[in-house]
Amino acid sequence: MQRVPQGTGGTGIVIVGAAMAGGNAAVTLREGGYRDRVTVVGQEISIPYGRPPLSKTYMRSEEDLAGWYVRPAGWYEEHDVELLLGSSVSVIDTAARTITLGSGQELRYQKLLIATGGRNRRLNVPGADLPGIHYLRTIDECEAIKGEAIAGRHAVVVGMSFIGSEVAASLTQLGVHVTAIFPGRFPLERVLGREIGALMDAIHRANGVDMLAGHQVAGFEGTDRLEAVTTGSGVRVPCDFAVAGVGIEPVMPAVAGHSIALDNGVLVDECCRTSAADVYAAGDVANHRHPIFGRVRVEHYNNAEKQGAAAARSMLGSEAPYDYIHSFWSDQYDHKLEYVGHATTWDEFVVRGSLEEGRLVGFYLAGGVVRAAVGLDRGGDPELEPDSEMAAAARLVAVQAGPAREVLASEQTDLWSLGI
Repeated sequence: MQRVPQGTGGTGIVIVGAAMAGGNAAVTLREGGYRDRVTVVGQEISIPYGRPPLSKTYMRSEEDLAGWYVRPAGWYEEHDVELLLGSSVSVIDTAARTITLGSGQELRYQKLLIATGGRNRRLNVPGADLPGIHYLRTIDECEAIKGEAIAGRHAVVVGMSFIGSEVAASLTQLGVHVTAIFPGRFPLERVLGREIGALMDAIHRANGVDMLAGHQVAGFEGTDRLEAVTTGSGVRVPCDFAVAGVGIEPVMPAVAGHSIALDNGVLVDECCRTSAADVYAAGDVANHRHPIFGRVRVEHYNNAEKQGAAAARSMLGSEAPYDYIHSFWSDQYDHKLEYVGHATTWDEFVVRGSLEEGRLVGFYLAGGVVRAAVGLDRGGDPELEPDSEMAAAARLVAVQAGPAREVLASEQTDLWSLGI
């Protein structure tokens, strides 16, 4: 590929962040005909990849990451995309249009994409720095957990949102005895509600996980490495290792020059543009103005994949808003969760199927309008099965449909007939 000469084409595009959003942005730039310099800066040493297997099939050594790379390693050189892996960013100067790396190297940019993702929140309790306490976000962190996951050992999983729930399931499947400690009543209740949370709680218990609901970790005990976890209510759980999944926080490099507006991440508009000229953001770090959901920052694979591409199209001149109806999935044991839309609060939860049998599609309604839907062992993958119930649910969210509760719940209703 022949580049535009630097004297006439500017200094090219720099992408800070070499995971799913950054990798897909680079691919979209090249596929969109961009011929100037593209540089991708990332802290990990791996080429851009998807993280979902780290808590599931890769952790259980059932799958490698080959199918999760954005593109094979050779693609980047073949398409003249420079990868600066294992590199940190010290400061972004939006006035000078430069980026200074931790090594001291300075990069100039014509346009910049911030796709720095998130970092694990850390527990700030006594003993939190003991060996044997793990977090999960990178390949290296997954390998460390895999090294601990020996059948017959005892692990404590702290937090039972998606990472915690998936890790608890994978460790259990590997023969590790798991005790889960989390503050709520049920796993995933904050995101999916009481009904689905109770079903997931029953699934984990049925697979042998000891569930310490309503407990907060007060400290970790051990001499040379972790030996036990204690809770604020005085429960002491002896263990061989622990995995904490207590959420992530967006990563934002230091900025000089013109400021970039921040609020729970980097604020971007419908086209992924920040408040600084020619600076864009995508993925976990981006707090996006969505045409339907309002301000949202979404920490899921599907969003990183699609928003990275959308930001690249915006950098190429597109004015099309990023209006993706968010979706994600979670595999736990032999159960599958699918979710479409975005609802942090809702007035009604309408079930299509059976809560008792644990096979259903559930709809989250606010003010009578479908805002999101969840499928448990039913509904299909909305990304891969365009005729599925969950794909129909995504359409209901997109058109802001408000069907009657009994119509939505009825198995006789064709979901595709609603909201037309």
